[in-house]
Amino acid sequence: MGGPLAGTTVVELAGIGPGPFAGMLLADLGADVVRVDRPTASGGAAPSSPADVLNRGKRSVVLDLKRPEAVEAVLALCETADVLIEGNRPGVTERLGVGPDDVWARNPRVVYGRMTGWGQDGPLAARAGHDIGYIAVTGALHAMGEHGGPPQVPLNLVGDFGGGATYLVVGVLAALLEASRTGRGQVVDAAIVDGASHLLAAIHTLLGSGRWRDERGVNLLDGSTPWYSVYETADGRHMAVGAIEPKFYAELLAVLGVDEDPSRQHERAHWPELRATLAAAFAGRTQAEWTERFEGTDACVAPVLGLSEAAAHPHVAARGSVVERDGLLQPGPAPRFPANPVDGTPEPYVPGADTREALKAAGVEVEDLLARGSAVQS
Repeated sequence: MGGPLAGTTVVELAGIGPGPFAGMLLADLGADVVRVDRPTASGGAAPSSPADVLNRGKRSVVLDLKRPEAVEAVLALCETADVLIEGNRPGVTERLGVGPDDVWARNPRVVYGRMTGWGQDGPLAARAGHDIGYIAVTGALHAMGEHGGPPQVPLNLVGDFGGGATYLVVGVLAALLEASRTGRGQVVDAAIVDGASHLLAAIHTLLGSGRWRDERGVNLLDGSTPWYSVYETADGRHMAVGAIEPKFYAELLAVLGVDEDPSRQHERAHWPELRATLAAAFAGRTQAEWTERFEGTDACVAPVLGLSEAAAHPHVAARGSVVERDGLLQPGPAPRFPANPVDGTPEPYVPGADTREALKAAGVEVEDLLARGSAVQS
């Protein structure tokens, strides 16, 4: 794969959502990620899917961690690893025998990344939850939606992947730097509720300075302003408008052919009339026509594309931000490292495909585990 994390080994304990995404991101950066999957109820390996992008670039071993010999195999993997990441509720890995102290007894350099919704402590630490609940208590969900309407759910990008997995990876990388200096790993307590709150830093700045009202649909960046919003086109598609700065706003008006005084941009009382004017203008042409007209301008206007269309957008295609592999769309690696590039987008793993090879390299008596059903080779 290449990448700046080439030579770094990560053990990922199987989970869902932000944990696998964090593992994918580390793999995209060049790390050798070995995911420890659970056996199925029948004792085999789960079927693989070529669409499982979150597991691309990883190797997979299948181990039944309810059995002590399988736990011993995980600890053996950790002896040569740099990082372990897990997404269980607090205390679960300790009860399994693969908690931080268990791992550090074998290899004190391991960075132990923990991905949870609520964190390792606090009143809700032991409670179940999902993205929508985590961002609800941070204030993020409250801020999204139209004025007078209910909060709008922003997929699970703000919580699981933005406030969760991304912060886990940032923490892991920081702890790796320290471990390289001290020879000691540490726990990275990555909680979605913490990360989502942290993502609101700029909004808290606006709120504290009196430039943000704590309600939906009345602020600069929440769609309430006519020049930072979305408009329907003649063919039922949409254009996104982000003409915040005066010079960009003036260019927006010019391209639309709207006879509007640019100096009135920030007159809140004028916004309903202005919105109606802009809506009428956009409704006069198709999305393709407006895309062509705004091409090459600094009006900060872009077509709203579907997921299946994004890969064909000229800039997205040129950057490889979305790529096609075996007929399936997936994101390209990010960020980029021109001096140490990552080579393409590998296939998702087949669960259990690497059990024998990975465990044998760790010095584990693999055949015995396979014979006892504690490990599965697919």
